[in-house]
Amino acid sequence: MSADRGPIRVLSVDDHPLLREAVAALLSTESDMTLVAEASNGREAIEQFRIHRPDVTMMDLQMPEMDGLDAMIAIRGEFPGARIIVLTTYAGDVQVLRAIKAGARAYLLKSLVRKDLVEIIRLVHAGEKRIPPEVAAELAEHAGDDALSSREIEVLSLISSGNANKEIAAKLSITEETVKGHMKSIFAKLAVHDRAHAVTIGVKRGIIDL
Repeated sequence: MSADRGPIRVLSVDDHPLLREAVAALLSTESDMTLVAEASNGREAIEQFRIHRPDVTMMDLQMPEMDGLDAMIAIRGEFPGARIIVLTTYAGDVQVLRAIKAGARAYLLKSLVRKDLVEIIRLVHAGEKRIPPEVAAELAEHAGDDALSSREIEVLSLISSGNANKEIAAKLSITEETVKGHMKSIFAKLAVHDRAHAVTIGVKRGIIDL
């Protein structure tokens, strides 16, 4: 749907009412866009997308019940042409890559919503993609890094919940020696020397959620 056939129809998805209100206020002043629906989690997002078929969807990543990434994958599985802008509070490179692989057309930090959102909606609607410089820098910094395996991510997640090696071994049905091997690999890949730092970096880069 091109701009000359009516306003850009927008779906706003975020679990924080204040952010949705800010977005609604921003869009209400633009004559070429209209907010057609809102959702507060991934499940609602899919339902609202099916009902309204918006031109552009703004999707928060961290939400209860179903996160934005799973919602995006589901929406694009059903509607491959869906144009989705990811809204997030931080620029973790692993999280960014997941969102891009899931089909996000743009990535916007919530701190820049007031400044950049309207322009980014127009660009995405016109078929363009956008990654802000802060996010691109984070991606570039880790582009050559070895990614953590799914098992290493499980181990790191269990570390973040305060489990000792023995408990991790029991939960994953592996030996303590195997856990130590995974830890060594995690430390090397994240360039850290202790568990606390590994968890901090894991959260910062979007590898795990706390």
